[in-house]
Amino acid sequence: MKYYSTKNKSHQVDLRSAVLQSLPPDNGLYMPERIDTLSDNFYKNLSKLSLQDIAYEVSRQFLKEDFSGAEILDIVDEAINFPAPIVTLNETISIQELWHGPSLAFKDYGARFMANLMARLVSDEDKKLTILVATSGDTGGAVAAGFLGVPGVEVVILYPKGKVSPIQEKQLTTLGQNITALEIDGTFDDCQALVKMAFLDHDVNKSYFLSSANSINIARLIPQSFYYFDGYKQLGATDDHVNYCIPSGNFGNLTAGLFAKRMGLPINRFLAATNVNNVVPTYLDTGSYEPRPSVQTTSNAMDVGNPSNFRRMEDLYDSTQKMTQDIIGFSYIDKQTDFAIQEVSRDYSYIIDPHGAVGYLAAKEYNLLYPGEKTVVLETAHPAKFLPVMNPILGEINIPDRLVKLSEKEKVTTPLSANFDGFKGWFLSNA
Repeated sequence: MKYYSTKNKSHQVDLRSAVLQSLPPDNGLYMPERIDTLSDNFYKNLSKLSLQDIAYEVSRQFLKEDFSGAEILDIVDEAINFPAPIVTLNETISIQELWHGPSLAFKDYGARFMANLMARLVSDEDKKLTILVATSGDTGGAVAAGFLGVPGVEVVILYPKGKVSPIQEKQLTTLGQNITALEIDGTFDDCQALVKMAFLDHDVNKSYFLSSANSINIARLIPQSFYYFDGYKQLGATDDHVNYCIPSGNFGNLTAGLFAKRMGLPINRFLAATNVNNVVPTYLDTGSYEPRPSVQTTSNAMDVGNPSNFRRMEDLYDSTQKMTQDIIGFSYIDKQTDFAIQEVSRDYSYIIDPHGAVGYLAAKEYNLLYPGEKTVVLETAHPAKFLPVMNPILGEINIPDRLVKLSEKEKVTTPLSANFDGFKGWFLSNA
């Protein structure tokens, strides 16, 4: 299968180039030349398939021309070895917990799959692969855990100073080995811009064999489609009136859901739930896409003012009108998020994190407009990763042992400004 640039469909590369280069030279994003509908037999037997079975069948659509069935099975078995269970709140709203992996965040699915895929793609390389990644919270921890100790791979993580939770920061600054953390004096958008500029800089690329683990990399989106199928299966759904509500920042998770829909999963609508960084919901309402500087909120992983994957969403639809048939946008302020955390705890005895709370609000609002439709809210991270937000609202919540141990470790990071010349200078001096 070939992969084309969203800015130039005639620019096409193979899987290896798309994954390891991450970005096309024209600064577009790679997309698969086709997204095939999965077989009738797959859907007929979906209720009997494990998450690993689903992951294998979906992966084959994208990897079968480059890897044998046995190799794909190995990638899946090594990466996707934790569940994505559904928890029912009421007759119409369910939660799908995506935080049962090593870093307690949904990005473990993409990071672990990518690490196993990349390790195979670079096994014959003499030069080390350097993974350059920006994080607004959970990506960094998932990538650090997924790539820790992977032979032939170094990881450099950029995160915004003071804008990730203390536990999230410890997850990406305490591992050592092949993981390096850079504390950028700026926003997530600044971190993401530095990563993109590095990929387009001649001097950097001369010194480094670069790739990215952000959702700009197509290899992140493939595994994130797995749990949409698994959630649909767990619901026992037999019709097309199931919606997915996705707390959204860079919109990779929602784009992966669109891939699942293109593969034939009968999802009715996607609810794009954001905080006040509502560039995409505004576009869905007005047809005008206007990126702006991000604003810091209590749901920090969604503090993105220029979501990269919007360009992939655009590529999947040839008009705003067609996109709005499948996607509805919602946004909420911090006070509403806090109230939702309290409400879910009080009414359902369930502790939801700030991002899931934004999703819950969107699902609740949607179901007032369309009563009776089932909606699955993606719960993207364990609530204990956000203690400065959660504890003032609910009192002290339980913390998993792995996070307790992590809090005792020493942070090791390098502070840098958001200026590209300074970042480039540090990068080249460490080549």
